[in-house]
Amino acid sequence: MTIRWAPMALLITLLLTFTGTETIMAMQIHSPAFDDNGNIPSQYTCQGDDVSPPLVWTGIPPEAKSLALIVDDPDAPDPQAPKMTWVHWVLYNLPTDSDGLAEAAKKLPPGTEQGLNNWNNTGYGGPCPPIGRHRYFHKLYALDIVLTGLNRPTKAQLEKAMDGHIIARSELIGTYQKH
Repeated sequence: MTIRWAPMALLITLLLTFTGTETIMAMQIHSPAFDDNGNIPSQYTCQGDDVSPPLVWTGIPPEAKSLALIVDDPDAPDPQAPKMTWVHWVLYNLPTDSDGLAEAAKKLPPGTEQGLNNWNNTGYGGPCPPIGRHRYFHKLYALDIVLTGLNRPTKAQLEKAMDGHIIARSELIGTYQKH
């Protein structure tokens, strides 16, 4: 049974409201294009338009100074024998008052900076698994600082810069297999 997070969040909010408990929502990331652990539509892959899916987030902690987004595939090249994690998108210094990214995001929120993916480019590179069904993790981080001096970091360099500064984390997993 698939339960979308929005109706579940509404139910939790209503239950907490009626019990008199203060409502505090944890940071969440989701996509209107696919459910968590659901199939990523082909338009967001190398078999389609290869554009980024729409992403929406909520519950950013008030003390956060910036956000970071990493999209990667830990199943490369073969989910039965993974050898590496393939990085599809690296963004950082997203403003905390942003509520997501539009489909085919070319214009990023002011202040957002990009790191390098495994094609050694900035920007989104969609799923294109050589074999099997892969998982694509869309990881959103709330940080207690704005990162400086990184100059197109790799995922590893961004993770090192974020170390000790992550105050909240959320992830959305999509799957894809070529047809």
